[in-house]
Amino acid sequence: MEIATVGVVGLGTMGAGIAQVFPRFGFDVIAVEATAELAEQGRRRVDTSLRRADERGHLDTPYDVVMERITFTADRADLAIADVVVEAVPERLELKAQLFDELDGICPERTIFATNTSSLPVTKLAASTKRPDRVVGMHFFNPAPVMRLVEVVHTVLTDAAVVDAVRELAVNCGKTPVVVRDRAGFVANALLFGYLNDAARMAETGRRTVGEIDRLVVEATGFPMGPLTLMDLIGLDVCVEVLEVMYDETRDRRYAPAPLLKRLVLAGHLGRKSGRGYYSYAGGAATPSVHVPSLDPAVAPQREQPGWVVESLVFAHLDDAVRMLDDNYASREDIDTAMRLGCGYPRGPFAMLDELRPHKVADALDNLGYQYSPLLRYL
Repeated sequence: MEIATVGVVGLGTMGAGIAQVFPRFGFDVIAVEATAELAEQGRRRVDTSLRRADERGHLDTPYDVVMERITFTADRADLAIADVVVEAVPERLELKAQLFDELDGICPERTIFATNTSSLPVTKLAASTKRPDRVVGMHFFNPAPVMRLVEVVHTVLTDAAVVDAVRELAVNCGKTPVVVRDRAGFVANALLFGYLNDAARMAETGRRTVGEIDRLVVEATGFPMGPLTLMDLIGLDVCVEVLEVMYDETRDRRYAPAPLLKRLVLAGHLGRKSGRGYYSYAGGAATPSVHVPSLDPAVAPQREQPGWVVESLVFAHLDDAVRMLDDNYASREDIDTAMRLGCGYPRGPFAMLDELRPHKVADALDNLGYQYSPLLRYL
């Protein structure tokens, strides 16, 4: 399938980033917003980002050439010439389904519809269209111009040639695609959010402080930031939304948002964007703002156990990756690629397991009373 023109619907932070990716590699882009005013805001957002990249020497294609390849519009009828349309509208299933329903009447039958959803069921979106065989997930990571990972998600309805075409499109835009089936959270978010929610639960118990949790994890793993700092960066409201979607599908209690996390969102403490979450960002410095006093001295011995935080959080996180492999959902190579490129891990879960030795991880989880995947003993 020849792809020359890509439509992008929604020019918020994510959509504006996606709209910059394609023209840098020779594709024409139709960038669409709901109103002319929003389309102009999107144009300014793209323009500012591209100028900044140009000033830093990060553009292989001249700024003027890239901008000339993008048409900004509020008229969705302009998408009739698109070979692929990528939607980046807010994470509401009914909104995305309504958009695809409208595009069914605008775009020719050959046009591929791609959703940038991070957690919503692609199958449900596909089934709501008149072209279910031409609907895929194309999940970019923020910031889209910089992050190399793209999760290409196929459903039981998707034509294999469509998956191949979207995968090739990602490669032609300098991205590293990981092709997976439609399942809540795909690879990166499914692994990441169980671990983040475990950290939120740990902070809620008061067995370790917010600062201790983050510091101990970073020191042990080399992750770019601790789990609670990362949640603040993502946005606590976004974390709750993703966790609730995943819990609705899996009914796995590890994805049920920690009660304190939900209370922080109800209080308007959403993380960096609101100035306060697990940390306070007043004055530009991050200071822990959630303090849960330990009420029972019986937890003290557990606090003193060497490596307890890392074993409870990170080893359980690694076991989730093993479970994903055991489910035949993704290969160990794809899992490692997704977590390195999508989450900034210095090495993927299986590379970490190779260093730590799987049987030692299993022994530690045994001591915690954690029910891990039997496969962990056979790696």
